[in-house]
Amino acid sequence: MHQQFGLIALFTLLPLSNAIAGEGIDSGNTAWMIVATALVMIMTPAGLALFYGGMSRYKNLLNTFAMTIVSYCLASVIWMLWGYTLAFGPDKGGILGGFDHLFMSGIGVESISGTIPTFVFALFQMTFAGITVALVLGSVVDRMKFSSWIVFTILWITFVYSPIAHWVWGGGWMAKMGALDFAGGTVVHINAGVAGLVLALVVGKRIGYGKEAMFPSSIALTAVGASMLWFGWFGFNAGSQLAADGVAGSAFLVTNTSAATGALAWMFTEWILNKKPTVLGIASGVVAGLVAITPAAGFVNLQASLIIGFVAGILGFFSVARLKHKMGYDDSLDVFGVHGMCGMWGALATGLFANPNIIQTGKGLFYGNPKQLWIQAVSIVATAAFTLVGTLIVVVVTRWVTGGLRVEKDDEIRGLDGSVHGERGFEIA
Repeated sequence: MHQQFGLIALFTLLPLSNAIAGEGIDSGNTAWMIVATALVMIMTPAGLALFYGGMSRYKNLLNTFAMTIVSYCLASVIWMLWGYTLAFGPDKGGILGGFDHLFMSGIGVESISGTIPTFVFALFQMTFAGITVALVLGSVVDRMKFSSWIVFTILWITFVYSPIAHWVWGGGWMAKMGALDFAGGTVVHINAGVAGLVLALVVGKRIGYGKEAMFPSSIALTAVGASMLWFGWFGFNAGSQLAADGVAGSAFLVTNTSAATGALAWMFTEWILNKKPTVLGIASGVVAGLVAITPAAGFVNLQASLIIGFVAGILGFFSVARLKHKMGYDDSLDVFGVHGMCGMWGALATGLFANPNIIQTGKGLFYGNPKQLWIQAVSIVATAAFTLVGTLIVVVVTRWVTGGLRVEKDDEIRGLDGSVHGERGFEIA
């Protein structure tokens, strides 16, 4: 009897506790966003490090881990010092946020963004900055200087990522235009994909590329990494609603469905054309499906997610297996093919399939709003153009500061685990 009264009292007081938690703060939403932030956090130093590390050669496994982890560490500091205010500070002409929140100035425990504490919102957004720059790394593993990567990361988050984040999510010109990007199709994936392509072209091909086999160090690590990315992506997409509600649940559902469909589409395409369904192909298809659904996650229904994932799996396969070789560039881990190309498809698909029955402001071509497809196309072109030019400038400055982007020839041949870190990821008999 006492236990029953205790439970009744608890559930009676829960709404009151939400109200007392702060002016406008919802404890349920806050709890969910803390979990979502942790899910996105684990995507970079764990999921992406394993995914990329397994695809790199055995002699560069630890270097890939180190550069991925240090990306997240740098983003964690940069974002809180000046990145957050550049992206989410008071709008300045639709281009950049103001400097009101340098070093998180003016933000305290009582500060609120929507129904969650601003500290939680800032941390959630920081995890996006961290994984975006880390994604770029995949284009130049095996050959970029560690010191150059550190300088590049600092400059790129500041001058490329933060402005685009403001355009789309911080009240900038793309947001005012009506561009739809629920969780990062333009801000994260097109941005990272184009930057990766630029960096790969400037740094140049790996020694022996196209002439000798470059086997991944461990497809098993890559498969585990892909699974961790898939898991963390639920926080990435569903968390972008910033609330524990039906839209977050819908985003969760379509994210999983698109990932699975992307994996199957890539697998069967590869199986038909190359006669073997590889584990690397399945893992890559998962990521392709996740990338494509990211901008659409909160705007589309289950049926649309099936189409988005299916197209992404096929598009990703041909971008990696055909387009890259036809164009002749060395994007080590296919950042442009998977993130750039599938991110563009996802952004366009949002303009096609955005369903006003999920979010009223999201209305695509198939629901009577052809203008949305045009807006999405403009956002893709503008993001790609800005990223291309901005990354080139960052590369030039990085090269000047560090005396070059690429490791010495002997170090590249020996492997960066030993030459840079003095360690070995594997014991080779």
